[in-house]
Order: sequence, then C-alpha cells, then structure tokens
Amino acid sequence: MLISLSLYAIPESDLDNLNGWGDLTHSKKADPDYSTVFNQNEVLTMKVYIDEDDWGAMINDLNSYNTRLRDIAIDPIWVEADVVFEETLWENVGIRFKGNSSLRSVAQSGNEKFSFKLDFDRYEDDYPEIDNQRFYGFNQLNLNNNFSDTSFMHEKLASDLFREFGLVSAQTSYCALSIDHGEGLQYFGLYTIVEEMDDTVIETQLGDDSGNLYKPDGPAASFQWGSYNEEELDKKNNSKEGDYSDVEALYNIINSKSQAVNIERWKKDLEEVFNVDGFLKWLAVNTTIHNWDTYGNSTRNYYLYNHPDTKQLNWIPWDNNEALSTSRKGRLYDFDYTGLSSAWPLITHILDDEEYRAIYKNYVEEFSHTEFDPEKVMARIDDFYNLIKPYVEAEESGYTFLRSTRDFESSIETLKEHVLARSRAAKEYTGYRLNR
Repeated sequence: MLISLSLYAIPESDLDNLNGWGDLTHSKKADPDYSTVFNQNEVLTMKVYIDEDDWGAMINDLNSYNTRLRDIAIDPIWVEADVVFEETLWENVGIRFKGNSSLRSVAQSGNEKFSFKLDFDRYEDDYPEIDNQRFYGFNQLNLNNNFSDTSFMHEKLASDLFREFGLVSAQTSYCALSIDHGEGLQYFGLYTIVEEMDDTVIETQLGDDSGNLYKPDGPAASFQWGSYNEEELDKKNNSKEGDYSDVEALYNIINSKSQAVNIERWKKDLEEVFNVDGFLKWLAVNTTIHNWDTYGNSTRNYYLYNHPDTKQLNWIPWDNNEALSTSRKGRLYDFDYTGLSSAWPLITHILDDEEYRAIYKNYVEEFSHTEFDPEKVMARIDDFYNLIKPYVEAEESGYTFLRSTRDFESSIETLKEHVLARSRAAKEYTGYRLNR
C-alpha cells in the first residue's frame, strides 16, 4: 500500500500505478540487494520529486556559503523527497547536496548537475510509518555526478579495481537520474551510485562493523608529527565512547624515533595497530592507476577502520573520481616516491624499510599482471561504454559537464591511453621484461 498521497508533485495518475511499502523493497529486515541496486549490466532509472520550496531552500543554503574561501566546509541542509524506482515509491526520503570543492565548482558554473546523498529513514521520527525504511536493504546511497570526468568511468573503474584486488571498496553502479522540483521531471544526467561506507560496506566486506570507523579530513589526516587533532579525524560511529586511542597509537608509532633505533621493534609495534600489508596493497593499486586526490597529495578521501578481530586499523579508499587521471599532480605519479615530502609519513616511513618496499613492489607487479592487465581493462571500458553511451548522449545543457558528445568519445580514448601508459610504467618499475 502507499503510505500517503505524495506531497512532491507526482501526478495522481502515476501514483495509482506505483507500488508502496514491501518487505523486500522497503524493510530493514531485507538483506542488501546488490544484484538490484548495484546491477553491473543495466543503467538504473531513478526519479526524485522535491517540493519547490524545499528545492529553493537547498539552493539558498548553498548560496549562503562564501564560495571564495575554499577552507569553509559545506554542510548542506537535508529536505524531504519522494523516490520512484521500478514502479515503486519511497516516501519522505532525506536528500541533500554532497561534495565540497566540486559542489562549489558546480554551483559557481551555473550547472545544476549536483551530486546528492539519499537517506531513506532520515525522517522516520516525523513519519513513524517509514520507521527503518530502506532501499532494497540500503539506508543511504550516494549519487555522484562524475564531476571533472567526462569518461564517466573513473569512479567506477577505480572502485572495482580496488575491490577485485582484494581491498575493501564501495560497490558502484550507473543511474539515469531525473528530478522534479516543481517544474516537471528534468533529466539531470548519468550518475554513479556509490555505496555508503558506514551503511553496508564494512559489514558486508569485513563481516563486522562494530569497530571504530574514521574519515580523516584536514591536516591531521596526513599523520605528520604535530598535526594530531581529533576534530579532524571525524569518527563516524562509537562517538559516545570518545575513544581515539587506536588512531592516536598509529600517529605516535609512525612518528616514533624508535624506527631509527630498533627497526624490528618499530615494525612490530606498527603492525599491532595498523594493517601495513593492506596499506601497501592499496598504495600499489593507487599508484598504478594514478589516483592523486588522496593521501600523499591531499589530506582526504580515505577511511580507517579498526577491525575488532585484529585490532588493526585498515586503510579503505574513497571518492575516486580523480583516479585514472592523466594529471601529474603530486608525487603519486612516481612509483618509487622519490622526493615525497616527510609530511606523508605513512608512505615515506613505511617505504624506508626494505622489506616493506619489496612487498609494495611485488603488489605493483601482481596488480599490473592481473586486474590491471591492459586487455582486461580495455574490455571492461568497452563494456561500460556500450552500456552508458545512450544516457551520456541524452544529457542536456545545464545538466552536463560535456561541451559535446565528442568530449565523451575523446575521454574514452584518453582513458585507454592512460591504462596502457600506467601498465608500461608499472612493468618498467618492477623490472618486468616488456617484450617477453
């Protein structure tokens, strides 16, 4: 049944044809349905209905931020919306803009292709009938606009490559998004749906989400000596305990002078609190694909999760829209990290050790011959291209980052060239004979 008549301009004739609450689609009792929400063979079609005044409030709130000062974080307001997917209705869903510098850029350009976050039970206190509402088992979803990526594939490919090489990484899929905020449905373009880390990723991939989860952002995220600041570590759960001892221990050990005095003791202490092997594996993948907008060049875009079984903090990549980029920003382009500033001790101090550097190098070699094999990646790019092309070509002025569809075509060719170049660079770094 439908809970109530929608407030957000869904035509009454359409309401009559929509399905309402169902246990498999709406209930918390249902397990996350990855085959539906993260379908790899289809582009999902989603419609969102927002009251005109609420949309105006979202825009006014965004305009209230001083966009000239890049150090002011944007904390967008939530409003209510209705969501329709596969002839089924979710009512009173929370929606807000998401992003920071990318959100500013979109707003300043006059483009309306914003990124969004959906929270399906945010308003359950106001509407008890939607208590613990879910979207096929998911509480929150991110709708990313593929800002600065006219191939529409950087986030998707990077997330898949991390996960398929054995690292924790959010699932992704494609979505054709239309929004009605008072003037009828408007196609907002092709989006990438990204699974929310503190919703389903940890429990699904690591089996237990009760440990501390952090999303560092700011100088403290560098782990440089003197930068420790709990306010910048952004604890996503267990906040009532206020216990930061695990991440503080990593901060102290990675900067400890004992590395120069007793390297084996330092490594033992480090491995007790930090999954060093997992970090080296991430670093190998991240460097090979060239993902510059993260640790080593910027103090953001990763999570740390303390698994209760191992008591180790695990490194988890996040926000990969700048991955697979041809930009040479930072030192993340160079495999050996020669000249990387000591401001990034988790890289420089760990790679100072010959054993750790050898492990990192082996992971570069393994990755470049398995998941990052050019033939394999090219086939995947072609599959995605055929899947999303009609939805890319349907994007309209004011809701796209493309000047023309030629931008999309050329970006695909650039992406393929980048894959070949990084594959060759990885093999040169590891000493693999290219002609054998």
